[in-house]
Amino acid sequence: MSAVDKYNVESAEILAKSALHLPITQAAPIYEQLLSIFPTAAKYWRQYVEAQMVVNNDDATRQIFSRCLLNCLHVPLWRCYIRFIRKVNDKKGAEGQEETRKAFDFMLSYVGADIASGPVLMEYIAFLKSLPASNLQEESQRMTAVRKAYQRVIVTPTQHIEQLWKDYENFENSVSRQLAKGLLSEYQPKYTIARAVYKELKKYADEIDWNMLAVPPTNSCKDQMQWVAWKKLLAFEKGNPQRIDSASNKRIIFSYEQCLMYLYHYPDIWYDYATWHAKSGSMDDAVKVFQRALKVLPDSEVLKYAYAELEESRGAIPSAKKLYESILGNAAQTTALAHIQFIRFLRRNEGVEAARKYFLDARKSPGCTYHVYVAYALMAFCLDKDPKVAHNVFEAGMKHFMHEPLYILEYADFLSCLNDDRNIRALFERALNSLPQEESIEVWKRFTQFERTYGDLASMLKVEQRRKEALSGTREEGDSALETSLQDLISRYSFKDLWPCSSKELYHLSQPEWLAKINGKKGEKSALSNGSAATDKSSSATIGISPASLKVLHPDTSQMVIYDPKQHHGTTVPSNATASNLLNPVASVVGAASNPLINPSVSMLDSGSANAFDEVLKATPPALIAFMSSLPAVEGPSPNVDVVLSICLQNDFPTGQTKKSMNLPSQRTAGPAPSTSDLSGSSKSHPIPRRQLGKRKDLHRQEEDESTTVQSQPLPRDAFRIRQMQKARGGSASQTGSVSYGSAISGDLSGSTC
Repeated sequence: MSAVDKYNVESAEILAKSALHLPITQAAPIYEQLLSIFPTAAKYWRQYVEAQMVVNNDDATRQIFSRCLLNCLHVPLWRCYIRFIRKVNDKKGAEGQEETRKAFDFMLSYVGADIASGPVLMEYIAFLKSLPASNLQEESQRMTAVRKAYQRVIVTPTQHIEQLWKDYENFENSVSRQLAKGLLSEYQPKYTIARAVYKELKKYADEIDWNMLAVPPTNSCKDQMQWVAWKKLLAFEKGNPQRIDSASNKRIIFSYEQCLMYLYHYPDIWYDYATWHAKSGSMDDAVKVFQRALKVLPDSEVLKYAYAELEESRGAIPSAKKLYESILGNAAQTTALAHIQFIRFLRRNEGVEAARKYFLDARKSPGCTYHVYVAYALMAFCLDKDPKVAHNVFEAGMKHFMHEPLYILEYADFLSCLNDDRNIRALFERALNSLPQEESIEVWKRFTQFERTYGDLASMLKVEQRRKEALSGTREEGDSALETSLQDLISRYSFKDLWPCSSKELYHLSQPEWLAKINGKKGEKSALSNGSAATDKSSSATIGISPASLKVLHPDTSQMVIYDPKQHHGTTVPSNATASNLLNPVASVVGAASNPLINPSVSMLDSGSANAFDEVLKATPPALIAFMSSLPAVEGPSPNVDVVLSICLQNDFPTGQTKKSMNLPSQRTAGPAPSTSDLSGSSKSHPIPRRQLGKRKDLHRQEEDESTTVQSQPLPRDAFRIRQMQKARGGSASQTGSVSYGSAISGDLSGSTC
């Protein structure tokens, strides 16, 4: 297996399957190779040890168990261990039974808190019950051991906890009903808590892949989900108010140890584990966790810093210093950050002189950058209160980092703290004379900002002009060319987030720069196309369009309507073409007026759209007008249904109208409106239900005879709905009375049964 495929899970699975069909002498090297890469893979350890057990190689089996059991808290692996112990001690009599009992106790002390340990606990109790007893004393001892085992497992949130409680009840009742009553009442609340915790814990455990191999962090969705699942389970164990073992933290320790079987290469898990120990007061355990973590992740600087911080916090300065020195490592590979952190450590614990001495050595290191000079200078200025030393350090750094713009800016900030404006201007002049044009942009900005803040009017105008001249030919030139005198003025008279103009004016002034960037990107894309650059150049020269003449047109979002897939562009849809227009004629006219593809004549003449709107208002029924006038003003296409319904329930709308008030446009009176199925072209392939057909006929009848009121229209003959209404009225006997079927607007009618 190559170094690139070291943590390739698929390759590992193939190797493990191939080892199953090989003799143990040939399979052993494969298992050793796999376990050197995945030392916490319990399934590989189990496969390896079972292969040794098949050939009765007891010594090799014991050796494998000694290597894996304490690091792999996996119930199937431990059950394999119990099988091996029982097999070895099966023929040793009482001595063998005692060894088996000790093995069970050893197993339960490590994996007894596992949520999947229910079968193991039941096996343990069955083993205790099977022990022989030759006299009353041994019988009493056996019963006591069984009782302790039951009382231990019924307070553990694990599988089969309900069955274990029932078995415990039967056991106590079989021994003594009088004694059972007191014991059961004592342990009933504890069992109830354990069962509740198990139900909550199971939700988190079900999200975990218990067969996942431990690989370094990746960006795969599965790995991220497993990391989140373990984080949730650990948070539950640490914050669970119903935690049974409140006196000790065995369950939390067990959860972390199990988590590290799968997130073995995650430094944040190791850090959380050690930090939890430290907060719990177990500093020695925290140190052990850090030591284990650095064996797994020896190149993790962040874990070394965390470990050194722990040692320093408890006063173990020599141990912390060794950790810092291990970070420094090879002088050729030492980073600037390592130098800075060690200087700070020495300053905290050994004083100013030790820090100064190491700085003098560190600046000769190949890994020393300008950051080291800045860090030490600021430390001397802020902590040692020695601005002279800090100034000397900055000046010494200028010999090596004159061409670093960020170093120049840090030096300028330091001089600003000293109120040394004269040296600040001198620093800018020195830097700008030596920096290349492309690298001087930020320095020019800072110089201009400094003069705008602290200089007089002549100096600030002079620096602004020098900046524009110096940056000609660079990318900054494009921005500067677009800057107007007003932009310069705004920059001079602004302060932090305070501006001498409105936000609209700022937006207006920023548009040319934004357009220039867009045009620049378009130009780059066109230059990459085959022959398009020359064509665009000639066409633009012919047309005579300049970037300065471009204007950005923004859409009128207030005229946006909901997209209708049935509506095709380029076709004119009549206002009575859909049922939705019958329900809301105002919306149809507004939509037509705002969409020139639907009604070009309306979109071209504002007066025409206003006349069309007036015609619709004249043709709108009074009930609909009253309803629309009661609606609140809402933004967006979908009003709140609850608000609309409440308005309908709280208002008394007119129930009818005369023919004079219902003069419809010629388009609507010319004939009955087609149904929605006719418009979609599906009327031939989909038969219309009888009830819907009745509604549409009544709707057409309403258009033909508008002088009749809605209540006087005949009721559709729908026996099913009539029976429903009769049932709703409590089965009152009559076929007479008023039955409401909704409103004419929604397509349903109201009428009286006869």
